[in-house]
Amino acid sequence: MILIKTKKEIDYIRESCKIVAETLQLIKSKIKIGVTTKELDQIAEDYIRSNNAFPAFKGYSQGNGVKFPASLCTSVNNEVVHGIPGNYELKDGDLISIDVGVLKNNYYGDAAITVGVGNISELKQKLIEVTERSLYIGIEKAIGSNRLHDISSAIQKYVESNGFSVVRDLCGHGVGKYLHEDPSIPNYGRKGTGPTLKRGMTLAIEPMVNAGDWKVTVASDGWTVRTADGSDSAHFEHTILITDKEPEILTIS
Repeated sequence: MILIKTKKEIDYIRESCKIVAETLQLIKSKIKIGVTTKELDQIAEDYIRSNNAFPAFKGYSQGNGVKFPASLCTSVNNEVVHGIPGNYELKDGDLISIDVGVLKNNYYGDAAITVGVGNISELKQKLIEVTERSLYIGIEKAIGSNRLHDISSAIQKYVESNGFSVVRDLCGHGVGKYLHEDPSIPNYGRKGTGPTLKRGMTLAIEPMVNAGDWKVTVASDGWTVRTADGSDSAHFEHTILITDKEPEILTIS
């Protein structure tokens, strides 16, 4: 069931999203050669908790699966999403995707960015730019009375026209009262299909784009998703609100 949020609920979600956006900008400023993903995770957790909020990912589990052990997802190079922070030191030329969720007042916000470390290749730079642009192209279609897969189709068309592929095994989602709600939002699909978008929906739109093939594998840790062919991947995400007019991006600082 797709949840339509009240004004009070939207205000709570907006507050959580503000902390998400601020956390991402803080972490972006700390990304440099030699920093470990665990250090970034600690900075994020400290900032989130300093705002009387909680890191939404820490302890999260899918069904009865392994609980996620950190506050950030830090996915490097061929890691698509759900990378677990650890002792890895960022290197010149790396890509790192940072995904963060925040829980405050029992409501959630969720967003992600991908950042280049030091001097990155032209291909990696293009991958970042295309993925981020595809997110905003998708958001442009998130208008009340449009269909959900109008978002999906727009993202897919743009990504594939640039020679990249969208991951098909993972998707965006509703967010707010729960970290993951209906509807699922694939990054591929046919225009004019899917549920009708309505005012009061809060959605996490998140294209995950591979430089090579779209297929992925899951590591033995139960979380880290990697490209099956070893190609690089990028990930951008915003939580948005469907309104009567243009969609409102909630995870912008």
